[in-house]
Amino acid sequence: MRRLVSDTMVIAERNLVRLPRSPDLLLAFTVQPVMFVLLFVYVFGGAINTPGYDYVDFLIPGIIVQNIAFGGFVTALGLSEDLNKGLIDRFRSLPMARPAVLAGRTLADIVTNTLSVIVLVVTGLIIGFSFHASVGEVLLGFLLLLCFGYAFSWLFALLGMLVSSPEAANSIGFIAVFPLTFISSAFVPVESMPDALQWFADVNPFTVVVDAMRSLWLGAPAGNSVWGGFVWSAVIIAIFAPLAVWRYRSAAGRA
Repeated sequence: MRRLVSDTMVIAERNLVRLPRSPDLLLAFTVQPVMFVLLFVYVFGGAINTPGYDYVDFLIPGIIVQNIAFGGFVTALGLSEDLNKGLIDRFRSLPMARPAVLAGRTLADIVTNTLSVIVLVVTGLIIGFSFHASVGEVLLGFLLLLCFGYAFSWLFALLGMLVSSPEAANSIGFIAVFPLTFISSAFVPVESMPDALQWFADVNPFTVVVDAMRSLWLGAPAGNSVWGGFVWSAVIIAIFAPLAVWRYRSAAGRA
């Protein structure tokens, strides 16, 4: 266990120290989310009716949930690249705990996701977003965001080891996850959708987590959304973490 922890920290540090040398990744964690916020608030916001909320208050929890889920793309791209370069086989030859490669990458995602959340919250506060919650509720919202982002890091870890190239990981991940974020309550009220889409949006984990964030940060009715968001995060981890570890062991064992 001690070796697993130390090896995980080494891999996490490796992934984090690469960020300053990759300006494109830094832009993805900082500038790109800000552009999305400004686009939706000032271009689309005036055309979207959100009863009971200013659109900026309605939007910020949703767009943060979308952004936190996509934070795992870095893991998918990195693992696919490492596989193609033979670095996974190199790790396998070293005296290190095998799960540390995946655990380290997903742990690094927590740090980058935290950066993204801070950037988006600060941007929201500047353009008019405000919390209607206690400090404890705000912090619980942050915890839920990081849990949900961590869960999707494992999904993307599996994806990165299933595809043939980083480009494929980017395309397939975008196609798979992007529709989920829009067929949810993230950007528009679910009630404005056609009946078939409403049904899907209601059971979509993105809707559950977004509704939980609005409950925690804006004082919206909670229902089962808060504990449901943590349950969804646990379920996603329980499904995709073992699959990712299995796929990693299979990929590392290939000649």
